[in-house]
Amino acid sequence: MHAAALFDLTGQVALVTGASSGLGVRFARVLAANGAAVILAARRADRLRELEEQITQAGGRVAVHAADVTDRAAMCAAFDAAEAAFGTVTVLVNNAGVVHSGRAAEISEETWRHVLDVNLDAVFFWAQEGARRMLAASKQGSIINIASVLGFGVSKGTAAYAVTKAGVIQLTKALAIEFAFKGVRVNAIAPGWIVTEINEDYLRSETGASLTREIPMGRFGQEADLDGALLLLASEAGRYMTGATVVVDGGVVNVLKG
Repeated sequence: MHAAALFDLTGQVALVTGASSGLGVRFARVLAANGAAVILAARRADRLRELEEQITQAGGRVAVHAADVTDRAAMCAAFDAAEAAFGTVTVLVNNAGVVHSGRAAEISEETWRHVLDVNLDAVFFWAQEGARRMLAASKQGSIINIASVLGFGVSKGTAAYAVTKAGVIQLTKALAIEFAFKGVRVNAIAPGWIVTEINEDYLRSETGASLTREIPMGRFGQEADLDGALLLLASEAGRYMTGATVVVDGGVVNVLKG
């Protein structure tokens, strides 16, 4: 089989959370460019409309639905909107997340709960809803959770974030073994330091640039470095993969100390 056919997503319906900025924008564009009809979900409707227009102009099929991932009613409405526009969601990318840095002794209960609510609880509930709908429609599909190399090792000031990403990795394994029998695959991508609009100023600062010393490949990742992993897990190319976490980090996870 030719590679183009192996990674082709024609006929798939993809829903991307956190699609208004950062990696979510890239994921949506890549999925649409490879044939999937894409639903963009995030809180900032204006940003979603801008991306919708860009994808449409590039020849993609796309619709938007403003939703806070922690709102269960909004979650169900997003899946309903996807089904009304294109049919059952068969590729779910659980990308929405928040970053927090701060020493453990100083994290408030409110901050701790918020990070877990967005980065872990929402991942479970969106995956659960997506899987339920795939199973009800007798559809096979793929759920892709976005984890992090900090799910394997920690650094100072990342307690809440690292705990949630470790949880995402374990959740991915747990869901994979429960949904596999019906053809719903659940995998994760664990990015390292990837330059996005959210962190670009920091990573390009003198302090941020010093982090490259910890990366065996000697550079930060670019958003495009995740394209291969995304397409592998979303397409027939990864049809026998479930419960896996694909690490895309330039080798940094090998030097992290847990």
